[in-house]
Amino acid sequence: MSGETHADAEVIELKAATSPDPLAADRLRWRCDPAWLTFDSTAELEPIEGVIGQESAIDALQFGLEVAAAGQNIFVRGLTGTGRLTLIRRMLTQIRLACPTARDRCYVHNFTSPERPRLVTLPRGQAPAFRRAMEELSEFIRVDLPGVLRSEAFEAKKTALEQASQREAAALIAPFEQALKDSGLALVTVMVGPVSQAALFPIVEGRPVPPEQWQELRQSGRVSDAEAAEFQKKHDAFQAQLATVMEQVSAARSRQAQALAQLREQQVRDVLKSYVSRILGCFEDPNVGVFLGEVVDDAVRRLARPREEEEDFTQLYRVNVLISRGGDDGCEIVVETVPTMSNLLGVIERRFDREGVGRTNHMLIRAGSLLRADGGYLILEARDILSEPGAWRVLLRTLKTGRLEIVPPEVTLPWWGPSMQPEPIDVAVKVILLGDAEIYALLDAYDADFPNLFKVLADFDTVIARSKDSAMQYGRVLARIAREEGLPPFERGAVAALVEHGARIAGQGGKLTTRFGRLADIAREAAFVAGKSGRTSVSDGHVGEAVRRTKRRAEMPSRRFREAIAEGTIKIAVSGSAVGQINGLAVMQAGPLTYGFPARITATIGPGSAGVINIDREADLSGAIHTKGFYILGGLLRTLLRTHHPLAFNASIAFEQSYGGIDGDSASGAEICCLLSALTDIPLRQDLAMTGAIDQVGNILTIGAANEKIEGFFDACRDLGLTGTQGVIIPASNAPDLMLRPDVVETCRAGKFHVYAVDHVRTALGLLTGIEAGEPDELGLYPDETLLGVAVGRAYEYWIKASQNAPQFAPMPDEAEGVGSAGQTPAAAEPS
Repeated sequence: MSGETHADAEVIELKAATSPDPLAADRLRWRCDPAWLTFDSTAELEPIEGVIGQESAIDALQFGLEVAAAGQNIFVRGLTGTGRLTLIRRMLTQIRLACPTARDRCYVHNFTSPERPRLVTLPRGQAPAFRRAMEELSEFIRVDLPGVLRSEAFEAKKTALEQASQREAAALIAPFEQALKDSGLALVTVMVGPVSQAALFPIVEGRPVPPEQWQELRQSGRVSDAEAAEFQKKHDAFQAQLATVMEQVSAARSRQAQALAQLREQQVRDVLKSYVSRILGCFEDPNVGVFLGEVVDDAVRRLARPREEEEDFTQLYRVNVLISRGGDDGCEIVVETVPTMSNLLGVIERRFDREGVGRTNHMLIRAGSLLRADGGYLILEARDILSEPGAWRVLLRTLKTGRLEIVPPEVTLPWWGPSMQPEPIDVAVKVILLGDAEIYALLDAYDADFPNLFKVLADFDTVIARSKDSAMQYGRVLARIAREEGLPPFERGAVAALVEHGARIAGQGGKLTTRFGRLADIAREAAFVAGKSGRTSVSDGHVGEAVRRTKRRAEMPSRRFREAIAEGTIKIAVSGSAVGQINGLAVMQAGPLTYGFPARITATIGPGSAGVINIDREADLSGAIHTKGFYILGGLLRTLLRTHHPLAFNASIAFEQSYGGIDGDSASGAEICCLLSALTDIPLRQDLAMTGAIDQVGNILTIGAANEKIEGFFDACRDLGLTGTQGVIIPASNAPDLMLRPDVVETCRAGKFHVYAVDHVRTALGLLTGIEAGEPDELGLYPDETLLGVAVGRAYEYWIKASQNAPQFAPMPDEAEGVGSAGQTPAAAEPS
């Protein structure tokens, strides 16, 4: 290939590059050795009961579950599908830790402060017995106790008390009546409306005469005025005495009523005390004694002075058992899947009465998961609890104080009656929080309480070493899934295919994934495919079809993108060459799957002083990592060009037809090659795509999703037409990670597609241009016939043009000394 330097216009034949060979097809996909699997079907295997490859996490969990120190709650860090919850449940079941502190909790009515129900704490298993005892007591009070007041013994006491009262009243009235009789008067009881009243009547002819007849007698002359005056005089004299006597009689009757009430109270209290003493002997909580004393007082008050009751007052004596443990001392294991505030703390329910008012009482208090896990373990998903308003702070407050308060809703409605605030409950619960690394980092950085309350970290790895043992463990996991879910057995080939799929998910050379949730999904679909085809076992073909079906269901965005490329809507060239243009590679997420696709990167350059501009960054489309990669590109450019003068040019780089955000540094290798192509006017092959990060000395660094990116460019090439020269350049460090689709591997085996692994940008430039990139000599100068030699010369030209237009770029007198060919800086000189 020929080119022209711009220092002396001399035509120089550029040196052809020696390109590396593409990776052999056998290196593009790891195959599971059939000899590793010493069985014909998973039906022969003993299903595995534990999880695979999580020894460190198991040790941390063992410590966290058994240690009783404050703050030793556990954060389980790892991705979903790694068996976290399965392992925790199994460990808690197997360890069988004793939880003697677990207690039964009840609420009872507080007769002193009805709005604050009283807490009763009992040894585990005793709450139901306490509830039954109070139900029996309520039944006795409502049904049997009133009969005590109708017994012959009580009636005899009552009759004796009444007779004594009557005798006392008679003794008070008899002298007064005799004095009246001696004076011709009689004491008579008359009705004034509904009220009886004592009155004094005159006696005429041996009979008391009421006022109406007395007036008739006077008018008829049968009673003279003198007799009338004498009667009035006596009447007035005895009327004052009557008031005194009646007060004495009323006092006597009051004493009798009080004595009767006391008799009734004492009778009720004696019977209740005898009954209650049996209950007190069975339950030790002091609040039981306080409550029973209040029940006795309330029952005595209601029964000793009967009145009409609108409702059954014995409802106040009922016991609300919030939580009751079984007879053994095993620990409670609670998994809260909806960790709202009410589900964690508990709730105070309401019932609407006949007037439409929402009322509550101690029987409507419900326990939450924090109380159900008291003395045991509460398992929560961190992402779930953080998404519920107020729930995270409630959890931390409860863990810090060790006290649980069931509170009414913060929002009240006009038709709600008074609410309640139950007495707080002392709880001892160990929380196991499940989350990923991102959530852990955020909580650790921004929540001051988190490190003090979650001191145990159990890390679940997403990969394990790829070996015969781990492949056999995969088989045992599949045997367990088949047994538990009633799936057909998996043949050896099917297990091998799933092991290979596990290697693909892992994305690391020599590793298998531990995200068995994703593998189980493929296994279930493979079993479904096998069943549809009438097979009684699952083969490798069924697994392959399950993988393809899974991808097809989620490939709509990828398929639309490929259609846009095929139709020319998105401009991607997969043949020919172009200056300042290269095919980079990017990925998109579609549910659990990742798809790769080509992205056209372009660069332009000209004289100036602005340096290299990232157009996507200027448009606020560049993420932090992509921006960092771009700055590293600038550092590498200075390293490669090694000029004695400033780089005096304006350059811009952009992802074309990209309208969303861009992040990651895996395109920085392609970007530096694109920029050097624009600088040198040397075209780049469009049948090659490149992915790889860079450092400031030109090494090509590992990137993620290498398989998906290669397959994305392969699909574009296949859609537009395979030429036999197309391929992808990847970092050499990614070569061990490759697990390409079988169709890609077979195309590469046929020589129609290629994968190149490089470790330095110079090698990538040689592949992309066919020209030797160049190595500096002992003086640090590039040969003129190399790409970097041309690049240095072009940079020198830009500097000369800039110095002519801008004096600040003009060289100092001593800068010209030591300048090599085309403005290159010898090794003895410091590059600018």
